[in-house]
Amino acid sequence: MSSVVLVHGSWHDGELWSPVIDSLADLGYTAYGPTIAGHGKGAVKDVNHADCVQSIVDYIVDKDLRDFSLVAHSFGGTVICKVAEAVPDRINRLVFQSAFVLEDGNALFDEVPQFYRESFEQIAAASSDNTIMLPFELWQSAFINDASDELASSTYEMLSSEPFQPFLDKLDLKKFYGLTIPSSYINCRDDIALPAGEWAWCPRFPNRPRGPAGPPRSPPPPARADRETGSRCRSSAPFAYR
Repeated sequence: MSSVVLVHGSWHDGELWSPVIDSLADLGYTAYGPTIAGHGKGAVKDVNHADCVQSIVDYIVDKDLRDFSLVAHSFGGTVICKVAEAVPDRINRLVFQSAFVLEDGNALFDEVPQFYRESFEQIAAASSDNTIMLPFELWQSAFINDASDELASSTYEMLSSEPFQPFLDKLDLKKFYGLTIPSSYINCRDDIALPAGEWAWCPRFPNRPRGPAGPPRSPPPPARADRETGSRCRSSAPFAYR
């Protein structure tokens, strides 16, 4: 079976994929969960988006990974678009799970609502190292909104501050949009980190990945629970093969 590289989102690190990696192993997949540069407790936070991308490219090359599905959640989507530009021949499919797929020339900050931009700018400015720590109230209400108070609290303790600069860096994605790697988008309908309406995950981002149509196959299924954050993804849209 194909192997899988899982790229986490903001405030996370690769270790938090461990339960998902175990679940995929039970299904016969070999999965990897690298940590993006600048992420995790104790990490040096002075990084830009290019540093984030290079850290995943280095991980893939150092382990000589080939013929794998590259899967990303949230902020990780911005990273795998650039990783795909760097090592396209190693990847058999891109999978975006409630993930950002930026328009060419945009930064992540261009694709989130104003209340996030204002809040994160204030938090970063008040920090000593230009980072954002997600407020617990926002984590509980929008990022793990279907969890119990106990689960929301225990998973919040696993989070770490997020480097702010990668949110601001504008990305040249012309090469990405010219790639022919097959891609899929999983829209978790209960994921309300982005609000309904013009800023919602869907249909905005699923319409952006590009790649050739190919014969249906069985990609790694989304885990029965989104254990990267501990929250239940109760209903997911079908894979949109491109």
